[in-house]
Amino acid sequence: MGVYEELKERGLIAQTTDEEEIRRLVNNGKAVFYIGFDPTADSLHVGHFMALCLMKRLQMAGNKPIALIGGGTALIGDPTGKTDMRKMMTKEAIEHNCECFKKQMSRFIEFGEDKAIIVNNADWLLDLNYVELLREVGAHFSVNRMLAAECYKQRMERGLSFLEFNYMIMQSYDFYTLFKKYGCNLQFGGDDQWSNMLGGTELIRRKLGKDSHAMTIKLLLNSEGKKMGKTEKGAVWLSPEKTSPYDFFQYWRNVSDDDVIKCLKMLTFLPLDEIRELEKLEGQELNKAKEILAFEVTKLIHGEDEAKKALEGARALFASGSSTDNMPQTEITSGDFSNGVFGILDLLVRAAVVPSKAEGRRVITQGGLSIDGEKITDPNYTVKPEDFDKGYIVIKKGKKVFHKIILN
Repeated sequence: MGVYEELKERGLIAQTTDEEEIRRLVNNGKAVFYIGFDPTADSLHVGHFMALCLMKRLQMAGNKPIALIGGGTALIGDPTGKTDMRKMMTKEAIEHNCECFKKQMSRFIEFGEDKAIIVNNADWLLDLNYVELLREVGAHFSVNRMLAAECYKQRMERGLSFLEFNYMIMQSYDFYTLFKKYGCNLQFGGDDQWSNMLGGTELIRRKLGKDSHAMTIKLLLNSEGKKMGKTEKGAVWLSPEKTSPYDFFQYWRNVSDDDVIKCLKMLTFLPLDEIRELEKLEGQELNKAKEILAFEVTKLIHGEDEAKKALEGARALFASGSSTDNMPQTEITSGDFSNGVFGILDLLVRAAVVPSKAEGRRVITQGGLSIDGEKITDPNYTVKPEDFDKGYIVIKKGKKVFHKIILN
């Protein structure tokens, strides 16, 4: 089975512009492809991880990835999939986020002139002459066709700024630049980027001739990624400072039964034959597949040692509910107590066990919270220093969320 066929069997490819040519390039290690990453935070998240997995698979097959960080387009804002205009970011914040992305990607993709490269579209977008851009690029775009694109139609009723309207032109210009400068012949992107991607392919053909081979693949990465990586605490980040290896492991350990096999195919490098065997599991046996998924994904991001620690901690918790090894924790001091007490709702928010007091109140009134094995039913419950006789208490929310509160 060629790598292209494997991508299809793993459920990654939704649509292509020229399947036979793309199959030939990818299977023969001749693809020079790019995937874009929008630097809106100082860490990559689970949605980005799906794209990184794809890059790694293709690189292992001899193809050359280009990781495009959108330092330039981030100044504009991508309207796709959004109902409101994105908050404007400063250049300094974008540059900081770009550097964070580079460091994280370098732990996953093997970079080097002949292996893979990282580029920042700020390097060419920020120096463009506006009138020249309108003449050289804007002339090739039909406003009628742009307005018919799904990414713009979603925003027309609420209002689409002229700034955002330029995003398609900027992304298309990225592919055109990468094609000329690096021989990039293929771009990958999610379903909500399809119109922008086609714009780049068409621009190359119009500017460089119809025989210029530049192709596009629509992936299921974006549509699947939107469902993943969100918890009531917020996003699931790849940075251990933002999401601990233990929490990262637990996220994947707790995926739904319907998603576990899909995630194993998309996000791990386990052989498909092995995944097919796991696909036969049903009911409680699916927990074995979830544990394998969590271990494999955590190992890819945080290394095998951290994955083993998270696995051991999770098994201990599920077995007895009493082990605190590798449990996520929050430290407090005596100064955090007010009149000798700490309100449970304040403590839950402080430890990020819940995102708000309202959510904490709901969990408590529905019987979903306990401290050191004792169920808490009163939202006005308070914790006292004497409750920390062993130096800590353990909060349990629902059946699977444990958090250790340490008093220093």
